[in-house]
Amino acid sequence: MVIYGITTILFMSTDLQQLRKKIFDALTPIVDPEINVSIMELQLIDNVDIQDGNVKIDLHLTSPFCPAVFGFKIAQDVRDNIQKIESVKKVIINVSNHFMAEAINKQVNEGGNTGTTGTFAIYDK
Repeated sequence: MVIYGITTILFMSTDLQQLRKKIFDALTPIVDPEINVSIMELQLIDNVDIQDGNVKIDLHLTSPFCPAVFGFKIAQDVRDNIQKIESVKKVIINVSNHFMAEAINKQVNEGGNTGTTGTFAIYDK
């Protein structure tokens, strides 16, 4: 059993708060490519879960039938921007409420950093 003193708990909490701020700062410049508005302003981020340097971001797109290539671009930008934060070990993106959510999630999370939307195959299963 590990027991932490109050200063350790406060220190961990401060680190977590700072990481959370860095994450939200990294999300702010990402824009929906179709309408050129920040995903934060559009309130597309549903949840940010941080555990031991692993970050899971739940998000939705502007509509269930938003063009899949734009959905992929947003998800990839989110993943890439968060992955650049020094204390982040792993990033998982979970797009929901979209007709291609499963394919987008698979490509972004398993496909690695492609650096381009050109490798997104809409019909991959």
